[in-house]
Amino acid sequence: MQVINDIVGKNLKIYQDDKFFKFSLESVLLPNFVTVNLRDKMILDLCTGNAPIPLILSTKTKAKIYGVELQKEIYELGLKSVQLNQRENQIKLLNEDVKNLKNVFKGDTFDIITVNPPYFKVNESSYLNQNNIKANARHENTLNLEDLIRIVKYLLKNNASFYMVHRTERLIEIIDILKENNLIPKKVQFIYPYQGKESKLFMIKAVKNGNPGLKVLDSLYIHNEDGTYKDDIKEIFK
Repeated sequence: MQVINDIVGKNLKIYQDDKFFKFSLESVLLPNFVTVNLRDKMILDLCTGNAPIPLILSTKTKAKIYGVELQKEIYELGLKSVQLNQRENQIKLLNEDVKNLKNVFKGDTFDIITVNPPYFKVNESSYLNQNNIKANARHENTLNLEDLIRIVKYLLKNNASFYMVHRTERLIEIIDILKENNLIPKKVQFIYPYQGKESKLFMIKAVKNGNPGLKVLDSLYIHNEDGTYKDDIKEIFK
């Protein structure tokens, strides 16, 4: 069943469908991690889902924002969300395979690229959800990390920024692939569910052909011991 939900604290609404998946907390954290400058005119969000990241970014900038989503059912939810928030003039969604974007955009087009991608590799021991839409959102069935980073390198302008949220267990692999594609890690922030627990997620900024030099930001803790949100998270929601 399709429902309309609030994007917490952003004065935005979003269409979701309980047969599929709902947008995650990472989709609120990542656009907050992004720095947008006045000179940034073209932004691309890959694996955009029902468009939470483009919608939130639209509150930070007047830049043109493109979102790319392969799965048609989710793409259509994103279209309805964009229309509901009257962002059609700023946000354009494409029902397209990320791997095909070289045939859609010229190289060196975007000032900022963001992505909340599928997190998990697919192998013989992988447990895949029987719902294909959920499985494709969580596992690298249709897009693996190497293909993703290669297309980011192609589409990103020189000295422009790439932002991604991913699983902490894949940090070293991700840094290696970024550097192989001349995307230089510049900023990283680890996300923890609670104080004293292991980090499950992190956010990273990389710059195409950037100078070396990595900053590790203060860690982000999501919950207090009683399960309520930390003040830092509440501030992001504001």
